[in-house]
Amino acid sequence: QVQLVESGGGLVQAGGSLRLSCAASGSIFSPNAMGWYRQAPGKQREWVADITSGGIMNYADSVKGRFTISRDNAKNTVYLQMNSLKPEDTAVYYCALTTREGRNWGQGTQVTVSS
Repeated sequence: QVQLVESGGGLVQAGGSLRLSCAASGSIFSPNAMGWYRQAPGKQREWVADITSGGIMNYADSVKGRFTISRDNAKNTVYLQMNSLKPEDTAVYYCALTTREGRNWGQGTQVTVSS
């Protein structure tokens, strides 16, 4: 029904930046929220940030002040600008779209922060 395609992951040194993108296609209902989750090795998947179709943003405390989420509603695309990256940010990052139909997940993209 809905497909989420992510890009932008990679390897970066501590203190560096990456920008993740996630484009949604299919039946996108409004209102909705697009967001990011991450899962580090040996850890549970955790919520990182989300943004509603109305532009309201929320962040996990661990990334507040370093990450910025944004979206382009015309493109059904969400972005995650990650600055001041730390090794603890290393994880597979998953895009999610939540509507009244449920939650859809992207395939995940690896972010590795070296020290």
